[in-house]
Amino acid sequence: MANPCEVEVLNNALSGIGVDEKSLVSILTKSQNERKKSMRKGCSKFFLEDERQFERWNDSAIKSLKAEFKLFKDVVVLSLMHPWERDARLLKKALKKGPPHYNVIVEIACTRSSDQLLGARKAYHSLFDRSIEEDLTSHVKGSERKVHPSFFTHLYILNLFCCGIIRFMCCFEQLLVALVSAYRYEGPKVKEDAAKSEAKALLNAIKNNNGDHKKKAMEEDEVIWILTTRSKPHLKVVYEQYKKISAKTITEDLEVELLLKETLECLCTPQTYFTRVFDTALREDAKEDAKKALTRLVATQEDVDLKGIAAKFEDKIKERVKGAYKDVLLGVLADERK
Repeated sequence: MANPCEVEVLNNALSGIGVDEKSLVSILTKSQNERKKSMRKGCSKFFLEDERQFERWNDSAIKSLKAEFKLFKDVVVLSLMHPWERDARLLKKALKKGPPHYNVIVEIACTRSSDQLLGARKAYHSLFDRSIEEDLTSHVKGSERKVHPSFFTHLYILNLFCCGIIRFMCCFEQLLVALVSAYRYEGPKVKEDAAKSEAKALLNAIKNNNGDHKKKAMEEDEVIWILTTRSKPHLKVVYEQYKKISAKTITEDLEVELLLKETLECLCTPQTYFTRVFDTALREDAKEDAKKALTRLVATQEDVDLKGIAAKFEDKIKERVKGAYKDVLLGVLADERK
């Protein structure tokens, strides 16, 4: 019969983000079959009996558990890889998974230095014998073909709706290709007059109402040009100028255009973006993609100052995260505070 304390330790070891490997090893290596059976009964979240009283695992819980084990492996592998190869593989994976994961492309393109991004593009060539720009274009066009308006030739309203989607997808492609292709000036000089003018242009694009059709900001060529060619110091001044003339931040005005919002956050206020990644991943109901985003962030942002984030989330990490994965997170964040 399993000790109730062991069952509690086992349940705790399997709950949260990550897995407490030391507790698991200590219990499992000292348990015989009968003892393990009573442990299964005590861990009803992971093991259950069907209508024939046959013991089996809970598929969804075990799938989640496997993912928790994988978090530690992922953070180790991502941390050890050459940064160029790591980013190239992350870009390829995001493309394969499709539009819901294109925020990874934005994150890499907008938080890396010009040389780091160029290195990732070179690594992509070596690894996949193609350019990231080629693959981006073909993948986005593939998404566009899935909603081609010819499917709705007899349904006029849906036809117009799908034409809107296709126009948006073209702008979507244009933005992503321009972001990954950018080689930004990294000096301190900023043209104040140009920044003020561009803040007004962004405001006009976001607030623009063209008759009955309110265009999305991403459909404006000037918006894409500003975001993909200007230096980060310049864009931070644009961000501040926008706030002065709008009384709201540009990211507040872009709530409905998530890709543009994340682009601007990564370029102008990366701490805001990183904080949201931590907050989302450390919630009790965090989804798998949110946890992976935290793993990616911790493993790839070695050149970024995470001091404020470390202080804000340390207690929550200690409470919610388990085992070696917790040790890695706390170790990285502690190192940032030195």
